[in-house]
Amino acid sequence: MRIMLAFIFLSVCNYTIANDSIVIRNLSALRIEEAPKIDGFLDEEVWKGAEIATDFTQGEPNPGESPSQKTEVRVLYDDEAIYIGAIMYDVSADSIMRQLSNRDDEENTDVFAVMLDTYNDDQNAYGFVIHPTGVQWDARYSASQGQDVSWDAVWKSEVRIDATNWYVEMKIPYSAIRFSKEEVQTWGINFGRKIRRFREFNWWNTLNPEIDGFVNQFGQLNGIRGIKSPVRLAFIPYVSTYYENYKDPAAGTSSDAYSINGGMDIKYGINDAFTLDMTLIPDFGQVQSDNQVLNLSPFEVRFDEKRPFFMEGTELFNKGGLFYSRRIGGTPAGYYDVGDQLESGETITENPNEVQLINSTKISGRTKRNLGIGVLNAVTARTFATVKDSLGVARAILTEPMVNYNVFVLDQTLKNNSSISLINTHVFREGDKMDANVTGSELKLRNKKNSVSFDMGGVLSQKYYNNPDSLDLGFTYGMKLGKIGGNLQYGVWYFAESDTYDPNDLGFLYNNNETGTGAYLNYNVYKPYWIILRSWSSIEVNYGRLYKPDKFASFSMAANVGATFRNYMTAGMFVNYQPVETYDFFEPRIWGRYYTNPVDVNFGGFFSSDYRKKFALDGNGNLRTYDESGRYRLNVTLEPRFRLNDHLSFQYEIESYNFINDIGYAAIDSVDNIIFGKRDLLTLINELEAAYIFTNRMGLSLRVRHYWSTATYKDFFVLDHSGYLTDSDYSGEDDAGSLLHNVNFNAFNIDLVYTWVFAPGSEIKIVWKNSILHQGSEIADDYFKNFEELGDLPQTNSFSIKVLYYLDYLSLRRKNRKV
Repeated sequence: MRIMLAFIFLSVCNYTIANDSIVIRNLSALRIEEAPKIDGFLDEEVWKGAEIATDFTQGEPNPGESPSQKTEVRVLYDDEAIYIGAIMYDVSADSIMRQLSNRDDEENTDVFAVMLDTYNDDQNAYGFVIHPTGVQWDARYSASQGQDVSWDAVWKSEVRIDATNWYVEMKIPYSAIRFSKEEVQTWGINFGRKIRRFREFNWWNTLNPEIDGFVNQFGQLNGIRGIKSPVRLAFIPYVSTYYENYKDPAAGTSSDAYSINGGMDIKYGINDAFTLDMTLIPDFGQVQSDNQVLNLSPFEVRFDEKRPFFMEGTELFNKGGLFYSRRIGGTPAGYYDVGDQLESGETITENPNEVQLINSTKISGRTKRNLGIGVLNAVTARTFATVKDSLGVARAILTEPMVNYNVFVLDQTLKNNSSISLINTHVFREGDKMDANVTGSELKLRNKKNSVSFDMGGVLSQKYYNNPDSLDLGFTYGMKLGKIGGNLQYGVWYFAESDTYDPNDLGFLYNNNETGTGAYLNYNVYKPYWIILRSWSSIEVNYGRLYKPDKFASFSMAANVGATFRNYMTAGMFVNYQPVETYDFFEPRIWGRYYTNPVDVNFGGFFSSDYRKKFALDGNGNLRTYDESGRYRLNVTLEPRFRLNDHLSFQYEIESYNFINDIGYAAIDSVDNIIFGKRDLLTLINELEAAYIFTNRMGLSLRVRHYWSTATYKDFFVLDHSGYLTDSDYSGEDDAGSLLHNVNFNAFNIDLVYTWVFAPGSEIKIVWKNSILHQGSEIADDYFKNFEELGDLPQTNSFSIKVLYYLDYLSLRRKNRKV
C-alpha cells in the first residue's frame, strides 16, 4: 500500500494542465481526370500537383513532440475513388519492422493509416491501414463503441520499400464508404504512422491524450466536389463441404456425417447513406470454437460473437447494450427439457444444440442530419429433438419454435460529441410461446471542451404470454456525471434495475433486482517523467443494494496504479477491499434467501514486457483472502510469446485458478433446506496459438485449448435465514454411495485453419476441428493423468472446406463494357 500511495503522489507531483483546445489542420484534395496506377511508385504527374500533408506530431511515446522520421501524404480523388499516396522516410529502412500477419491482425510491424470521417460529425469514421508487407487492416470507429475491427471493405493498396523509404499507394473506392449528397463536401481526416522499432505512433492532426475522444481530433479534408455514391451492390456466394466423425472409445461406437452447403451474402447500397446486408442460409461452422467453462454460478456464461455477419457493421445495434447476437441461432430453449418429456422405454436419438439460422438482414446508415438508423431482422427455423421407443418408433419433440428477432435503433448525433439514442429489440415466437419487447433510450452530453460528460438512460422490458392479461413489465435506469478530460478525472454514477427487468430474450444481463452507486477518481500522466513513459492511478468506491425489497447488498473500495516504463515494460497493481460483510441474494437459488459473505481483501498485479523483442512475457496474479479460516483464492497467469521470424510465431498461455475452501450452493435436501458446500475448485487452462504466414494473402493458424476444472466437496452446511451456515447431516452421496457433487470437467479444442485470399473479398478456408467436452464425477489424480485419459472420452473431428467469391456489380459492368 505504501508503494501504491507513493506512486500516486509522484504522479500528482508531475501534474500538467491539460490543453483542452483541439487544433484543426486543413488539407485540400486534388481532383484528377486520370487515375494513377496503384503500384507503390507514386511517379505519375498527378501526385506532384497534390498538396502535401506533413509535419506529423507524436501521439506516443512523447505526445506533441516531433517524430523521429518524416512522413508525407497526398490525397487525390476522381468520380470513382479517393487515392492516398504516402512516403514514409526512414534513415534505417533496413530496420523497418515487417512481421507478416493475417488481415486485420496487428503484429510487430510498422504501419501507415488513413482515417476518414466522411460526414464530418466528429463521431464516426473509417480506418484503412497498411503494413510494409502489404497486409491490409480496416475498421470502423464510433464515439460510443470505439474500434470495430470486424468491419471489412474491398479496397486496393500496394507497398514498396527501397533503401531509404517505404511507400504506400491506396485506392479507396466510394463503394467502400458512405458520404453525403452535398455538391461540396468537407471530410474529417487523419493520417497515422507507427514506427514499431521506436514504439512511436505519429499523427498528422495531433491527438492529445488529455482530450477524450479520437474522431473529434481529426483534421479536415477540403476541396471534394461533385462526387456521387455509386451503385453499391455485391454478391458473396459460398459453397462448403463438411466431413464429421463422432467417436466414443468407451462405447466402441463411431459415426460419420457428410454435408454440402451453399448460400450467399448480399450487400446493397440503398442510397448514398444506407446499406442493406443480407445473409441467406449462412454457414458458420468454421468459426473459432467457444471457450467452454465449468459453470457452478447461478448465472449463464456469456460467449463472444465470432460469426462474421453479426460482427461486421454492428456498432449502431450495440447502442445501449441491449443486443446480444448469440441469442440468434443459439441453444434451443427446450434443449435441456427433452429428458423430462420421455415416455416409458424411449431414448433420445437426436437433440440439436444449435438452432438453424434461415436468414438475417441489416439496414444501417446515417442521414445528412446525422441521424443514424439501423434495422436488423433474423429468422430461425423450428428445431426438433428425436426420440425412439423400444420398438424403434420415432417421434419429434419441439425444442424451439420458429422465431423472428428484430432490432431497431435511432442515434442522433448532437453538438460537442454528444448523442441521443432510441433502441428497441423484439422477439416474436411462433404459436403460443412467450414474446418479448425491450425499449431503451440513452443520452450522452459533452461540454464544448469535451472535458465534462453527463450520461443517462433508461430501459423498459415487456414479456407477453399466451394469456392476453399476462404481461411482465420491468425497467432499469441510470446516470453518470464526470470530468473526462485532462490528467485528473473523476465522476459519480447510479443505476437501478427492477426485480422484473429482463432483457435476455435478445440481450444479456447476469442478474436484475439491484441498485448501485459509486464514485471514482483517476489520475493519468501522459508525458514521460523519471523512468516512466506514462502512468495511471485510480481509486473507486462502490455501494450496492437489493432493489426489492430494499436491502443492503455490498460495499467495496478499490485502488490501482500502473505505468509503462522507458524500457517498455508495463506493470501495475491493484487492491479491492470489502470491509464489511456483504450479502449474495443470488447464490442460494431461492428468492428471498441470501448468503453472507465474510470481509475480504483482494490484491494483485500484472506485467507485460516489450513485444518488439523476439521473446516477450506477460503475467498477472492475485490473492483474495477472506476473514474465514483457510479460505482464499489464488490465481496466476503466464503468457510467453515467441517470434521466430517474420513468418512464424507462437503464443502460449497457462492459467491457474485455485479456490480453496470455497463456499457455494450445492443442493436442496429432502426437507427443502438449502445446502451449501465447502469445496476446492481447481482450474488449469493451457492454450497454444501458432501462426505461419506464407504471404500477405495466405496463412496457417493453430489454436489448441485445454480447460480442466475440478470441484472437490469437503463438507456440507445448511444455509439459515440469517445468511449464515450451520451444521448439516447431508452427505452429498446417493443411495449407492456415489458422490453427487464432485466434478471433473474437460473441454479440449483444436482449431487448425488455412486461409488463402485469392482475390479481393474472396477466399478459400480449410479447417480441421477437434472437440472433447466431458463432465464426470471421478477426479483425476493430477493433470497428466487427466490429460492421458482424454483419448478415452467421446470426441468430434470435423474437416471442412469453404469457398467465398466476391462479385462486385460495378466491376462486372466495366468488364462487360470492355467486351
